[in-house]
Amino acid sequence: MKYALYTGCVAKGAGRELLVSAKLACEKLGIELVEMTDAACCGAGVIGEDNPIVADMLNARTFALAEEQGLDIMNICTTCQGVHRKAQRKLDGDADYKARVNAELAKDCGREYKGSVTVRHFYEILLQDYGLEKLKEKVVQPLEGIKVGAFYGCYASRPPEASDLEDPDDPDELEKLIEALGATPVEYDERLKCCGFPIIMANKKNSLQLSGNAIVSAKDAGADIMATPCPLCHLNLDAYQPEINSRVGQRLDMPILHIPQLVALALGVPKSELRLKTHIVRPTGTLAP
Repeated sequence: MKYALYTGCVAKGAGRELLVSAKLACEKLGIELVEMTDAACCGAGVIGEDNPIVADMLNARTFALAEEQGLDIMNICTTCQGVHRKAQRKLDGDADYKARVNAELAKDCGREYKGSVTVRHFYEILLQDYGLEKLKEKVVQPLEGIKVGAFYGCYASRPPEASDLEDPDDPDELEKLIEALGATPVEYDERLKCCGFPIIMANKKNSLQLSGNAIVSAKDAGADIMATPCPLCHLNLDAYQPEINSRVGQRLDMPILHIPQLVALALGVPKSELRLKTHIVRPTGTLAP
């Protein structure tokens, strides 16, 4: 299995442990990755608000780069995945608009998006392409006794008509993956809510309250750790947790892991290689770095 790896911005900046763990997990699984070093930022919705066609051109160019390699795209960020999914749906659903975007692409960089590439998140590839049964066979260090609260993030389930989840209102994809790794999935009320990252610069108080609500909900449901497929959610839930403690009036001490870190751990990658010490709230017990 071979994919074009779209890293996104955060995995090359504040969340470098995500990129490291994704590569190590894929190495254990025998999945070959070709990093898309020439791909541009997905725009994360910001560019699209000001100039939609420029945003779609950026993402069409990324799709075209993968098509030139004959590879499907692996995302490791649900925000990037959500933006890509919406852009691809828009382009594939309107032939005239797609032709207009391709005409601009041809002038700008001599490329064309043909519509042949599939774009999936890391965890979707494990479920849909690799298969959970095959994944279970690769688990050498089952995460037994660890209760994990999955936090999906907005872009995984919204808008529901464009979601990759079978049931965006009540998904179980991450819970199935967590079970396959030997851990116990914990369902809690806030698992599908927003972490607050989109408003962190405009309304920090409310942003941290949203993250606090999610962590408290997971903790009250018995979760030992939370795991997310979105590095932006990870930033809000982990990096701001000291401030969140003050907001909710309690010390939460909730470790937040990236999904690829969780997978890599179960596959036997040493904890020392997964940069768990870079987290603000470090895992304890059997997951202690």
